[in-house]
Amino acid sequence: MVEWRAVSLTLAIVALCFIGIPIKIDNLKSLETRLLFDSYLARFNKSYDLYSKDYEERYKNFKEAITQFQDWNKFRNSSQLAYYGFTKFADLSQNEFKSRYLRHRRSHLENHRHQHPLSEKNGIDRGRPLLKLTGQARPKIVDWRRQGIVSQIKNQGSCGACWAFSTISNAESMLALKTGQLRVLSVQEAIDCAGNGNLGCNGGDTCNLLEWLVENQIQIQTEQQYPLVLHNDVCRLNKSMDHGVAIRDDFLCRDFSDQEEQMLDVIANHGPITVAVNAISWQYYLGGVIRFHCDGASLNHAVVIVGYDLTADIPHYLVRNSWGKDFGENGYLKIAIGANVCGISSDVVIFDVI
Repeated sequence: MVEWRAVSLTLAIVALCFIGIPIKIDNLKSLETRLLFDSYLARFNKSYDLYSKDYEERYKNFKEAITQFQDWNKFRNSSQLAYYGFTKFADLSQNEFKSRYLRHRRSHLENHRHQHPLSEKNGIDRGRPLLKLTGQARPKIVDWRRQGIVSQIKNQGSCGACWAFSTISNAESMLALKTGQLRVLSVQEAIDCAGNGNLGCNGGDTCNLLEWLVENQIQIQTEQQYPLVLHNDVCRLNKSMDHGVAIRDDFLCRDFSDQEEQMLDVIANHGPITVAVNAISWQYYLGGVIRFHCDGASLNHAVVIVGYDLTADIPHYLVRNSWGKDFGENGYLKIAIGANVCGISSDVVIFDVI
């Protein structure tokens, strides 16, 4: 369909040129952009009624996306730097993208941390044993995926539970490090059941989730026991289960701004860590190392750092996302080390399992 229209358009333009009818370049560009949009819809299996209000709105968003990522790509002075383009989110407005895939730092979640003794103490005192890992030998490259302790990428869809996806993914890795077995754990259990200010697919907080698990002595079930459905459902918590995964009470929630060297030490000597980030600019991310266009002004997403590479021309973290394998580099991103890019060191969670 798209190829046929492209051929027809080309023939029509050639015919008009031969009979002497002038064609404005701007109009030609508009026609080309329409064809590009139709090709985009086919590529990502999207469908809107042709020239309907919805179609025109998506087309408008698409054109704005082109302007935005072309502007960002002008800053690429290295082949390793991030490049931006057509993603499955390119027909969404920025507000739509934020509301569907990012969380808001609700004040009640932050207040809950400060009001609760575990969260408050674990930022300073109880987490000290984990910080003893800093200063040890640090390899130049760490990639925990190569050790077989990182599960397959998940897709949270429009369920705003990145806080649960990232924390549970991290728990899987810590369990695999401890036992040598990689088990897929239940994200849905956290979505349905976690209290302490968490709201399932409507948002939550990684530290508040750990706090709830420890306080209530909750053991995380496997995904097979508690399958993922990607919406808020009735809690089916099985407190009598004695084969789940429990979190140690010395988990650490703190700001590592200007202390990314310590983060590297923990990643190398302890394992993957969970972080909050500003992911607004990720809407058009295709690959490469993010170094620009991503500050830490608004932390609106949670991900897992599974490694780093200090030998690259641009040293970077290896970051696991939860937007499916068709996002970024097979579900992963690379973020530059050392300048709190995307706010990656502003809200760090480190923990272990029992």
